Parts: sequence; C-alpha cells; structure tokens
Amino acid sequence: MKRILLYAFGGVAALLVLVFALIGFFSITRGTPVKRVQAPGDPNGPPAVADSMFQPTLELLTGMHLAQGNHIEVFINGDQTYPHLWSDLRAAKRSITLQMYYAQPGKVADELKAIVIERARAGVHVLFLNDAFGAQNLRDEYWDELRKAGVRVATFRPVHWYDLHKANFRSHIRVVVVDGTIAYTGGFGIDDKWLGDGRHKDQWRDSNVRFRGPAVMALQATFAAGWAEATGDLLTGDLFFPPKELKHDGTQLATVFHAAPTIGSTPAERFLALSIASARRTLYISNSYFVPDDDFRRLLEKAAQRGVDVRILTTSGETDVKTTWKAGRAHYEELLAAGVKVYEYQPVMMHAKSLVVDGLWGGVGTMNFDNRSMVFNDETMLVAYDTTFGRQLDGIFMEDIKYAKEFKLDEFRKRSLWEKLVENGAVLLSRLL
Repeated sequence: MKRILLYAFGGVAALLVLVFALIGFFSITRGTPVKRVQAPGDPNGPPAVADSMFQPTLELLTGMHLAQGNHIEVFINGDQTYPHLWSDLRAAKRSITLQMYYAQPGKVADELKAIVIERARAGVHVLFLNDAFGAQNLRDEYWDELRKAGVRVATFRPVHWYDLHKANFRSHIRVVVVDGTIAYTGGFGIDDKWLGDGRHKDQWRDSNVRFRGPAVMALQATFAAGWAEATGDLLTGDLFFPPKELKHDGTQLATVFHAAPTIGSTPAERFLALSIASARRTLYISNSYFVPDDDFRRLLEKAAQRGVDVRILTTSGETDVKTTWKAGRAHYEELLAAGVKVYEYQPVMMHAKSLVVDGLWGGVGTMNFDNRSMVFNDETMLVAYDTTFGRQLDGIFMEDIKYAKEFKLDEFRKRSLWEKLVENGAVLLSRLL
C-alpha cells in the first residue's frame, strides 16, 4: 500500500512540475493577440490619422492622453544629445530623476556621475533608478560614490530566486527629468558608443527627444511607477510634479506613452496596430530590432497594398544582436513582395526607434518592433500629433536612408541557401527576442 501511495504521490508531483514548466514556457514565449484592426460598418476602415476621430480612438485604446502646450526638440546621436543633457543637469535647482536601462563604464558614465554628485551636494534631490540587467557592469563603487554624495539609488527588479518570474519583464525605458520641467527620452543610454554623429565606426545611430510641457509630467509618472516598485515610495508633490508645467506655452499636442506589459493585448501593440492601420499616405519606421510577427507583417503589407508608402529602416550586419537581425531578415522577401520598402543602415549600428505616419503623427522612444518590446518590456515613447514634429521625423528618415542599402526583391531572393537556413533558424527564437 505504501508503495502505491509513493507512486501516486510521485506521479502527482511529476504532473505538477510539468504543469508549472509549461506555464513558465508559455509565459516567456507568449505573443501579441491583436490580429486585425477593424471598423465594422465603415467602408473607409479605421479612422485615418488626419481624421478627427483618430486622436480620441487612440487615447481610448492605449490609455494615453495627448495635451497641448508642449515644446519638442529632436536630437539625433550623442553629439546633439549629450551637450544639452549635461547643460540641463548642471542647471538643476530642485530635482533630478534618472532611469536608464543601459549603463556601462566609460566617459559618459563618469561625466554623469560627476554632475549628479555635484548637484546632490548642492542640495538637489537626485533619484537614480538603474536596471539589474542593463546596468550590471557598473561596479558597486560607482553607486557607492553616488550614495555618499546624497543621491538616492535603487535597482529595478534585482534577480532573486523568489522573483525569477519577474526576470523576463524588464523596464527598457529611458527617463531624465530636471526640476520637473525638462525631460529627455529616446534610445540613448549611458555608454560611450552613443558619442559621436552616428556615421562613423564604433558609434551608434540613435534618435532622442528633449521636451517641455505637460508631457514632462507623463514621463515623470512613468519614473514614479518604477521607483514605487523598487523602493516602496510613491512620489508626489510639487518637487517632482510642478503645476506650472501644465501651463507651458509650447504649441505641440503630445504626451509620453508608457507601454507596460499585461496578460492580454498590450497598450504597445494597440498603439502600433492602430498607427499602421490609420496610415493613408506615408508610414516610415526606423527600428533597430525589427522582427514583426505574422499579424504585424500583414498590417504593414495591407498598408502598402492600399497605396501607403511604407518604408522600414533597420540595422545591418553592424548590429549588436545578430540573431534578431537574421530573424528580421527572414521576413524581408514577404514584405518586399507586398510593396514594403526595406532599408538597412550601413555605417554603424542603427539603434533608433521612431515612426511617423502621414507626416502628422509620430513618436520617438525606446519601443522596438519585436515581441519583447510589445509583450514583456516597459517602454517609453514621446508621441506627438503635430505637423512640425512629423516633418522633422520625415526629414530625419530621408536623410538616414542616404546611408542605407535598399533591398530589391529579385536581388534579395538570390541570397545563399545557408543565409536562408540561418534566418529561418533565428525565426524560431522570435518570441524571445
């Protein structure tokens, strides 16, 4: 009888282990459930970007709220970004909040450290939230120096055995907010590879934004959410959310879109799906990690087939993640056949994440065109419904493709059998990329 009970107990235990293993597997490989964007009964389909219903539809489906009164500056690469960033940080009078997914030792890290230590000693409240994965190469001594100067440092989701279920869900966002009135986000990080103009060896091509106005509050709220999780302290009050910023005299309609993972369809996928489906003239996407799933490829292809000029600019063999690049390449043939234009940036690693639709609606931030960004990561995008912003992004895109290789269908089909095998092999990992 005891032997039977032991076998039964062992069988139940084995079944439970299998069940939990499957739950874990499906959790870390789940994809996006949105397949189509529909407007039943409307022969014109989803509202066009220029339609009066686009903005309220977008806000309702994503949870963002666009507000007037913003002033946005688009900076490309480190030589445009860091001089302004360092100047703003040095001028901080009351508070600095920083959250950077990626931080590595070097000149940029040292410059940032020197500035925030000086400001903290001058009485500025400095809060620095670093990521357990992205900033792991900065030594303990770095953070200790900050703490000794009065900087409050916290780590986002440190890896513990009892928290392994959170390890796959990272905060990929970039936040810099100075005095609650000036903010930065984009693809940049704390590393020397972002220095330069993005055209020469060992430099990364990236797009970033500096902005003032109500959108600053939205980015600060994104930081506050991460800080609350890491420390237990929920930030409020004038020090971080000064009311005067709500009345800034900028002219642009914008906000910061904080895309956070959920169990079902995510705000990130709803934002991207609606933006694609609402394009009528042009859709320009710059994205370093471009691995669209079946449904998002169909959305892009349908846009091209209804006459939209759809262009994708992504990285080349200069990429830092070859697997992602190969997985994305596996889909070029299908996209090209449908009329989508595909380019690879040649000089260096292209790390920018931006899109612009019909020269009117667009965004710059941290969100990649892959499963990881849409399903697992927290991401930030400064988004604006504004012709000036749209023209800027159009112009930057057109300048970038001067340094890119455009693929033609007949030529691309001639790549070797080995290349095709490698690409198809990489596609098997798409859910994890």
